[in-house]
Amino acid sequence: MSRPLAREVAEQVAIQHGVCVRPVALKRLDTHTGQTDIIDVPCGATLETLCPPCARRNRHLRVAQCREGWHLDAEPITTPSEPNEEQRWLIEFRADAQAQRDTAERAGQDTTDLDAVIIGLDAEINAAGMRGNVLARATSKRNRSTRRRQDAPDLPRRKMTNTTLGRTFTSSDGKVYRPSLFVTLTLPSYGKIRDGVPVDPDSYDYRRAARDALHFSKLVDRFVQNLRRVAGYDVQYFATVEPQKRLAPHLHMAVRGTLPRAEIRQIAAATYHQVWWPAADEVLFDGEHLPVWDNGAGYLDPCTGEVLRSWDQALDETAEPLHVVRFGDQVNVQGVLSGTPDADQCIRYLSKYLTKSLGDSLDPDQPTQREHAERLAAALRFEPCSPTCANWLRYGIQPKNAKPGMLPGRCRGKAHKPDHLGYAGRRVLVSRKWSNKTLAEHKQDRRTWVLEALGQTDEPTDPHRYLWKPVPAGDANVPPLAVRLLRAVAERQRWRAHMAELQAQADGLVLSATENTGRAA
Repeated sequence: MSRPLAREVAEQVAIQHGVCVRPVALKRLDTHTGQTDIIDVPCGATLETLCPPCARRNRHLRVAQCREGWHLDAEPITTPSEPNEEQRWLIEFRADAQAQRDTAERAGQDTTDLDAVIIGLDAEINAAGMRGNVLARATSKRNRSTRRRQDAPDLPRRKMTNTTLGRTFTSSDGKVYRPSLFVTLTLPSYGKIRDGVPVDPDSYDYRRAARDALHFSKLVDRFVQNLRRVAGYDVQYFATVEPQKRLAPHLHMAVRGTLPRAEIRQIAAATYHQVWWPAADEVLFDGEHLPVWDNGAGYLDPCTGEVLRSWDQALDETAEPLHVVRFGDQVNVQGVLSGTPDADQCIRYLSKYLTKSLGDSLDPDQPTQREHAERLAAALRFEPCSPTCANWLRYGIQPKNAKPGMLPGRCRGKAHKPDHLGYAGRRVLVSRKWSNKTLAEHKQDRRTWVLEALGQTDEPTDPHRYLWKPVPAGDANVPPLAVRLLRAVAERQRWRAHMAELQAQADGLVLSATENTGRAA
């Protein structure tokens, strides 16, 4: 029993050689030759707990993306490409489907099937390489005051210029510098903290901490908007969201260009986000006294039989925001120059925790921190995380797009999972004009470099040549996982041996050229 399992040893060897340990088996049909092959495709996981090699590769891609975009000295090319025939056909088909749906709706006919067609077309439009959906039906917006809150200071506003590059500075010796910023923003205090845990858990404001974590991503959006208004140009950024030791999310942001530190702190102090949701403070249904589902009307009060307020009705009655989230007083701003050790250190810091989940910051040997996380999870359990969250039933409101079987405290949203600590947004936030490349293009650059090092060319293939299908579980044609991992390890070893041989040849040529130059001299 003390001897290791062969499969576990194969997985450890695969990890050491950078081979995906959760490969996805796909069946590839070559339409030209009719040949069928089973191909292992990397899982592409971003967390080390799932697949360490794939997580490391994704982290390296993010590091390359951050480095290439931080100190650009030329404007990125953002001219959209011309639409192809497939894209035009999809837009025309989408327009026809929308016209048919509108006609059926005016005639009082059922539009369920047409709605399903439109949803499928929208997915195809996005998959065909088009951004946005200009044919989406307009929805009515509720009028909310855009006037700044009285407890938030006003911000200066500069005239916008059509550029994404920051200012340059010329030294006395004529050298031009293009500095950028590294900004760290945190949330406010919810109580006194010592070693990452509250000194007095009973007085710690867990409800506010939970709501701030739920809406932290919206606060970051507001900060970027205010930053661009004050800077006067289209500021580009690369940011990551990480947990503090007290389990509250905070932001690390690499900003292209520079602003005075006092202005950055002023922007952070003046940034807020109002959550215009119905009130969620008075519990109306709890325990066994829960709303019941009626197929015709939705959720009903179990005692009176009255239909609960719909999401739209509750929003119409909302007179003040449910919550206002702000940044705390701790704002760290550093100036960074391209190619310096400080820039490399900041990039490493930005990508340090990308392969770990937010919940991995918990110390397993510290029971007080575990208790702190459990209290935060308890505060998040019944807190609404979105308009469709089942927790709205607890407060007498039908969730948006309500369906049978919804129970308060059983929402499956990411924010309610312990590993996310209330934050359900993206861990990496990258502006569209950051590096002038998508993550897929950065991946293609790495592929091109490897093929060139191996002496091969990355020739484009016919996108319609191969048909890919998932392999059903238990397919007899798929070898055991350990065998597939060992084959991938052997192939990786051949690649590395070939690259080492090519590198040795290149070093020999360089040495020979140096010796010939020395003799000639």
